[in-house]
Amino acid sequence: MRRLNRNSDDQLRDQGNGAVSRAPETKCGLNPMKSMGILVACLMLLSVVFSVSVILEDLPSESIWSGAEARVLQVKSQLQVVGSEDDSPHGVKVPGDKLLGGLLTNGFDERSCLSRYQSVLYSKALTHNPSPYLISRLRSYEALLKRCGPHTEPYNKTIEQLVSGKQTGTSDCNYVVWISFSGLGNRILTLASAFLYSLLTNRVLLVDRGVDITDLFCEPFPDVSWLLPTDFPLTSQFSHLDQKSVHSYGNMLKNNSLVDSTLPFVYLHLVHDYGDHDKLFFCDQDQSFLDRVPWLVMKTDNYFVPSLFLIPSFEEELRNLFPEKQTVFHFLGRYLFHPTNQVWGLVTRYYQAYLAKADEKIGIQIRVFDTGVGPFQHVLDQILACTLNENLLPKINRQAHIIGTAGKQKSKAVLMTSLSSGYFERIRDMYWEYPTTTGDIIGIYQPSHEEYQQTEKQMHNVKAWAEMYLLSMTDKLVTSSWSTFGYVAQGLGGLKPWILYKPENSTAPDPPCQRAMSMEPCFHAPPFFDCKKKIGVDTGALVPHVRHCEDMSWGLKLVDH
Repeated sequence: MRRLNRNSDDQLRDQGNGAVSRAPETKCGLNPMKSMGILVACLMLLSVVFSVSVILEDLPSESIWSGAEARVLQVKSQLQVVGSEDDSPHGVKVPGDKLLGGLLTNGFDERSCLSRYQSVLYSKALTHNPSPYLISRLRSYEALLKRCGPHTEPYNKTIEQLVSGKQTGTSDCNYVVWISFSGLGNRILTLASAFLYSLLTNRVLLVDRGVDITDLFCEPFPDVSWLLPTDFPLTSQFSHLDQKSVHSYGNMLKNNSLVDSTLPFVYLHLVHDYGDHDKLFFCDQDQSFLDRVPWLVMKTDNYFVPSLFLIPSFEEELRNLFPEKQTVFHFLGRYLFHPTNQVWGLVTRYYQAYLAKADEKIGIQIRVFDTGVGPFQHVLDQILACTLNENLLPKINRQAHIIGTAGKQKSKAVLMTSLSSGYFERIRDMYWEYPTTTGDIIGIYQPSHEEYQQTEKQMHNVKAWAEMYLLSMTDKLVTSSWSTFGYVAQGLGGLKPWILYKPENSTAPDPPCQRAMSMEPCFHAPPFFDCKKKIGVDTGALVPHVRHCEDMSWGLKLVDH
């Protein structure tokens, strides 16, 4: 930007100098008084041009850029968005807050991951400000990863211990290995949980690639990969690890087979079927033991962050990282999960085609757990009851063909996601066949309908990730109970959704939905145990910022007062 300013200033100076030098040539022999007048006028013009150029040079380029950015953001429909990796990222005017208040860092090849800095073009800046301490710790973690990441000297040293089966001494670098497991929504939530645990314990998180991790997410850290190397010695064992495994922490506790300070790795079974001994992972004294183990291998399908807030030794650090408790996944999600260019192409093309020009964008995420072939009438009734009662969508007038309105009509784009197309078709037809009582224009859109969940299918997960991200770009959101798909969308978008209650006996609940207490996901299978007293306890009643979830009475979620 400075280069542009200097060039324009140089052009102004050149023009001014030319005006001064040419004036005597054209006018000097005509009339002395007239020539003098022209010379004075030219000198005044040169003075003005010089003053303007000095002012422009003194202005910080950031301030000039910011003014342009503000105008770009005000005219959303005129934004040029790069949709493929063949386009130049320089064709997009990325706002000055592309680093999300310091959450992200520079140092990436922007072309390799267009979504990282372009997401703010879609009105999805952070809804809260990250704490300076969180930003500082993220920079420290990035430095730790560079020092201890794959194929560094400390990494190679601990790998030797892992292969030998013996821990020969303390290491400056310790690790958490996250095993790719379960559906995409679960994987995103558990990756965020594992990363927070790594941050709290000063460990490096290494990510099992699974079948599609590299197809879905860009590398989140500069100059170093978070992916587990393909030659990692334990990879072949991942599919066989469970709570009965020899190296399972819970199993070793149960059988009294723990040998202090000699284990090169421990397997942590934190899947929904985990037992009482596995759940001791959330106790302080067990964390003290695990702190001495170089490698922790973790398999989970739970967003276990709320229970980390109940571990006393983590309490102060978490308070400093997240003064606002409900922002944990909002910040970590925006820091870690950047759609690859393939996914970002799906997101941006759909957004520009169907959502960009609407005055308001409404997201409706439908997950049905009923068996049988849908769509189900009671689910449709529940969706309509929620959106109409909460004034998210306008009512229709079945007696009129046209509603006369004064002034500009408001447009609403409704983005629906569901495995079935039935609900979308019924609601779309309703707003096509009848006018709204308000005169609002309603457009109903659904990107895909895969009919059933296909967890291991690459393109299925690519579309699912694109739809989660599209939902996060809406202004208001309706989600389904128990659905991690909806949790991801609300957290990334910083949205407190209206949650559709889970129907019972094929009947639409009354009331049909409830506004969420916070934008945080729900931990579906938390422990109910007091580590100090060694007794069962309601962990949703211990501290004011950990409460039971709206959609799952035994689950836990983070809230703010």
